[in-house]
Amino acid sequence: MVRIYTEDNFKSLGSLVEDRKSIYMLYDRNAEIWAKEVAESLPEGRLKASKPLDAGEDLKNLAYIEEIASWLLDNEAGRDAFVLAVGGGTVTDIAGFASSIFKRGVEFAYIPTTLLAQVDAAIGGKTGVNFGGYKNMLGTFCQPQFTYICPKVLSTLPEREFLSGSAELLKTFLISDAAMYDRAVACLSNGMNVTDPELKEMIGAAASVKAGVVERDFTEKGERKHLNLGHTFGHAIEWYEHKQKREGADILPLTHGAAVAVGMVMAANLGERLGMSPEGLEARLAKDFEACHLPVSTEIPREIMLEAVRQDKKAAGGKISFVLLEEIGKPVVRALSPEEL
Repeated sequence: MVRIYTEDNFKSLGSLVEDRKSIYMLYDRNAEIWAKEVAESLPEGRLKASKPLDAGEDLKNLAYIEEIASWLLDNEAGRDAFVLAVGGGTVTDIAGFASSIFKRGVEFAYIPTTLLAQVDAAIGGKTGVNFGGYKNMLGTFCQPQFTYICPKVLSTLPEREFLSGSAELLKTFLISDAAMYDRAVACLSNGMNVTDPELKEMIGAAASVKAGVVERDFTEKGERKHLNLGHTFGHAIEWYEHKQKREGADILPLTHGAAVAVGMVMAANLGERLGMSPEGLEARLAKDFEACHLPVSTEIPREIMLEAVRQDKKAAGGKISFVLLEEIGKPVVRALSPEEL
């Protein structure tokens, strides 16, 4: 069962962990102000240790998982340990992965502090780290005990990260509800206004959509694949840009959400070329995303994109899985060969 709580503050958190005697908190250094509030809301004497994490995509690796496991051991964490992850998608990914394998699994929960995590990364039970230069190549399906969403934490979020989450919010409604998609575009085109009641409603609705999909298809055998809209191309963009950076290029790679935004426009183009998406979908998404201050194109050469796409973890039998839109709110999954792209 996917348990999500959306609250205006952390006052209700204590009741959710009142039976936990040994709590270990992992938190993003950038969210330290909220980690302190979380710690103050916990039952007295239950927080055994806390560890700040230098969140960032480059830290999603096995060495960091070993560091977390060593920290848990050093602080005498047993099978009854309860890990509380406070931060964005990187923190929830690595905290969940470490928890799922430490002593063959200890329970954990998420308190997401980025928009991306609140509508996507902290919901669904996917954990993982990058490997071999490819995103989320190693991981597990392991559900958190709960995800506690408190929109007020977005007040300290950099705009760049807010926009990253905006893309995933739009994606959620693109695959589920045309009317909500239009509302989300109107809301997000007004810029970063975290006190807007409409934004809070959008976050709650998007979280509910993903939770419902996950409950119906936890291990991604069917419907859950729809959540990958834009991700096949998006992950290829991320792979290439991070590879360039590691090789010394002076670039600032796109955030995950920004890459997915470009990936969704590319998927719309692919759907139109294959006759599976309505004419004009690519232009409409590009116009909407630009209104929401998101990128819509990439200069990565086609041959390099195809090289990266072939390495996608969803590739099987020489074909790559793509999510396309027959119309907004009606996704379909198609396995295509590189020659069809």
